[in-house]
Amino acid sequence: MTIRQLFRQQAEDCAAMGSPLMAVLMSGLADRLQPGTPVADHILSRTGDEATRAHALPLRLAAGLHALTLTGQDPALATAYASGSDPTDEALAALARHSAFLIDWLTSPPQTNEVRRSAPLIAAAHWLTQRFGLPLVLSELGASAGLNLLWDHYALRIGDQTFGPAEPTLTLTPAWTGPLPPHATPTILDRRGVDLNPLDPITDRLRLLAYLWPDQPDRISRTRTALDLATRLRPQIDRADAALWLETRLARPTPEALHLIFHTVAWQYFPSATQSRALTAMEQAGQTTPIARLSMEADGQSPGAALTLTLWPGGDTLPLGRADFHGRWVDWSAPPP
Repeated sequence: MTIRQLFRQQAEDCAAMGSPLMAVLMSGLADRLQPGTPVADHILSRTGDEATRAHALPLRLAAGLHALTLTGQDPALATAYASGSDPTDEALAALARHSAFLIDWLTSPPQTNEVRRSAPLIAAAHWLTQRFGLPLVLSELGASAGLNLLWDHYALRIGDQTFGPAEPTLTLTPAWTGPLPPHATPTILDRRGVDLNPLDPITDRLRLLAYLWPDQPDRISRTRTALDLATRLRPQIDRADAALWLETRLARPTPEALHLIFHTVAWQYFPSATQSRALTAMEQAGQTTPIARLSMEADGQSPGAALTLTLWPGGDTLPLGRADFHGRWVDWSAPPP
């Protein structure tokens, strides 16, 4: 795939995920980005792995441009974004004005923490509580800044039903199809996460906000609120390989508790050796300890991501339905607990 094809593909993705402004910008850059500036030369010269969707070069550039507006460094670009019209002219001008800043953003991989992915986590935790009647120990793989590790501080509202605390920090309202989860409030005994590059809710706040899209103010507002919560609570996110970390954590089981291990749009980025070793750790520990693995991951089908739940002892895997990658909708099909 060529660099220009990457930008066109990203335009399609942005349109499908509800960001018409970024769809126009990505399409405009695909057509009009020309060599002659340090940033354009850097982008257009990428080959090999750096010219693949996995490298996410268009998203890196989009984040750098958004960061310029969030920090007030480029008022003209901010005005173009706010106008809702085609911002390609101002984006191209920004490439020339802020070369060093943008090239720095191009060297770092995307990392987000989409809070609305907590909606199926809340539903699954209620389902597990109803089924097992045990408090939960939480382990998140690929936790980023830990915003979804704090899902029990958010509420899930489906129609006139609310699941979660009486005074939630956030209330998530995805378009919901399928049966309701049970009303069985979870109790959390312990929570920790792991990430190869954990982000800090204070020092990495700009990074987490910049990777959101500027014409989606609700996502930005929601993430700011969740970052404020994480700043107060400081969930522990360890810097480590997920499999090695999980082996250590599972070696110290908590009596009379269900260990809920979960990952949302993260497993696909783990090396195959890490995936295999983490799965083996769960299978071995699950021979004697109640373990649930909740997965929200791409599976090659559409729409959205597959929601699956594997339970040990036994290793039975239950399909729970599907969810939008940004949590905008949930198609819930869990069996009765």
